[in-house]
Amino acid sequence: MVPVEEIHGATIPKLGFGTWQLEGDTARDRVKDALDIGYRHIDTAQAYDNEEYVGAGIQESGVARDDIWLTTKVWLDRFKHGDLEQSLRESLVKLKTDTVDLALLHWPNHEVALKETIEALNNAKREGLTRNIGISNFPTQWMGEAVELSEAPLIVNQVEFHPFIDQRPVLDACKKYGMGLTAYCPIAQANVIGNDTIEKIADRHGKSAVQVALRWLIQQDGVIAIPRSSSREHAASNFEIFDFELSDDEMAQIGALHTPDGRIVDPKWAPAWDTAA
Repeated sequence: MVPVEEIHGATIPKLGFGTWQLEGDTARDRVKDALDIGYRHIDTAQAYDNEEYVGAGIQESGVARDDIWLTTKVWLDRFKHGDLEQSLRESLVKLKTDTVDLALLHWPNHEVALKETIEALNNAKREGLTRNIGISNFPTQWMGEAVELSEAPLIVNQVEFHPFIDQRPVLDACKKYGMGLTAYCPIAQANVIGNDTIEKIADRHGKSAVQVALRWLIQQDGVIAIPRSSSREHAASNFEIFDFELSDDEMAQIGALHTPDGRIVDPKWAPAWDTAA
């Protein structure tokens, strides 16, 4: 039912469940709910401090681990060779699994040579700590360098992406390098609600503004969306986006909503010369 992206031999569900800001038992319960609803893509990170609970939710869900695409992200203080690999071993213990499907570098880190970090990430893949590797919040210039340095393909760049931010440069770079783009904050922290353009399109389809925004994302080639919800009801509503399709004109209308100040997440780790990611 959920469409997928095929990237360098990996099959990634285009709609996933994000767990940022979900803590403790809430994270565990919402992951269980998401898997019960039908999600098969779960995203977490070391910095979220919830890997243990995400792992418990997966384990308690009854869904086979092999049926779930599981992503985690390595935080900046573990980017050195040896330390990166050890951090993923610790993540696997918390997540109660032998390997993750995807390990990402959470943000660029200017204090550790990118060459060293990419080599460590590749080594983690060789050791079987992760099946695939990628990056997150990398601007276009650093994307190219990371791809060139990596022995294994980098399969996604996870960045903020929603109707109010223009990520075409990053999306174009992803296509150039054969990568997918995973969109976090896909509904702009609910700011899509009340937007006249999105609401009119939503009314036309009998859907909500949130559902239209998510549909806009996953209807784009190479784009994966990972909305986060603290309630089962909203998680279920976010999943109901596969029974309608936006027209080319509607896609264009939503795509024209971006503004220079549309970013929500502070790109504090991005180089000053390029904040596109």
